[in-house]
Amino acid sequence: MMSGLEMGIVGFFILLTLLLIRIHIGIAMFLAAAGLYAYLGHGDLNTLMFTLNGLAYARLSNYDLAVVPLFILMGQLASHGGMSKALFQAASHFIGHWRGGMAMAAVGSCAAFGAICGSSLATAATMGQVAMPELQKRHYSGKLSTATLAAGGTLGILIPPSVPLIIYAVLTQESIGKLFVAAIIPGILALLGYIVVIKILVSLRPEAGPVSEKVPFLQAVKSQIKVLPIFMVFAVVIISIYGGWANPTESASIGAAACGIISWLSGGLTWKGLIQSILQTAASSAMIFMVLIGADLLNSALALTQMPAQLATWVVGQGYEPLLVLFMIILIYLVLGCVMDSLAMILLTIPIFYPIILGLDFWGMSAQDKTIWFGIVALMVVEIGLITPPVGINLFIINKMDKNTPLLSTSKWVLPFIASDLIRIVLVACFPMIVLGLVHLF
Repeated sequence: MMSGLEMGIVGFFILLTLLLIRIHIGIAMFLAAAGLYAYLGHGDLNTLMFTLNGLAYARLSNYDLAVVPLFILMGQLASHGGMSKALFQAASHFIGHWRGGMAMAAVGSCAAFGAICGSSLATAATMGQVAMPELQKRHYSGKLSTATLAAGGTLGILIPPSVPLIIYAVLTQESIGKLFVAAIIPGILALLGYIVVIKILVSLRPEAGPVSEKVPFLQAVKSQIKVLPIFMVFAVVIISIYGGWANPTESASIGAAACGIISWLSGGLTWKGLIQSILQTAASSAMIFMVLIGADLLNSALALTQMPAQLATWVVGQGYEPLLVLFMIILIYLVLGCVMDSLAMILLTIPIFYPIILGLDFWGMSAQDKTIWFGIVALMVVEIGLITPPVGINLFIINKMDKNTPLLSTSKWVLPFIASDLIRIVLVACFPMIVLGLVHLF
């Protein structure tokens, strides 16, 4: 009979093998869990079916998770309503005349769109469709354009609202509002870091980001005024959640309705766009809940093996420096990011790593502070997986929009953006108040 730790390792090996042969992550988690249940029950799968029945009902009836499809709908309505184009125009009219300014504007508009979307893939796909033609029109390097938009898309899950952050809050029973507030400063740092990277790249390769014509002042002001309602939606959602005026589900409902009304009044949202928004929201939500149920089943099987508890006890008992353990976890996330998407990593690893973090002493932080801080650190690390080969989904999404730029070239030019991410992760890991400052202030 294998130990719990050995069974957990075997379960992970089965999961990674299934992922390598391109089995869907939700199905792969279910099969790995079924293998563990079959081993523990000596071939009897009655416990597996009973557990699956209970887990599926518990997950689908969870009121807190109703916020997920609502935030997805908010992003879909914003996308089909033309808000993405307005955001890019506002940013490009403001800084587009700088060398590399259009690329910087693309990153800024990705951050702004992420504030009403919550999905990295949707942010990358939507802003790519808007910004890529403009970058090509102004003769920007394809390598710089694709790398910038791929990296900028990752801001969709860091700038609140964030679907992975909502899932983390549900898993750890932490306040969604506090996690959203905690992500604001790291999100701003990510935006500034990407702008600095673009500035360095165009300084070294001036031909990659040519200077564009300056837009008249009044036209620039008008474009800024057009996007004010979008930022008002973001402010209302975040303030209402954290201020206690509405719970996250109610705030998401308000945000989705506001995005729909603004898009309709601006003339961007048609009946066809509304129907597409609803259908795409349903498809995305179904995929997320499928992964959720698969992860619940696998984590239930791992709990039966007692692998998470044994691993946490072993790590704490080794007497390692807490920061060393944290950076080891970060390294594991970076490796997993090469073969797994961000949501799957959060669902699979948090039940294992979270007890370890809580059992360590980080500068005397309370359990709640550690929960919030580790959530943001984990989120920043998993977002790197979106732009790292071979499963960097953002790379594939953006690269398909520019068939003249090889994927290898995009991957090379995205490395400076990954370096910026790593620097930010180290800063946040070593200085928790970057995350906790606003939470404690309010």
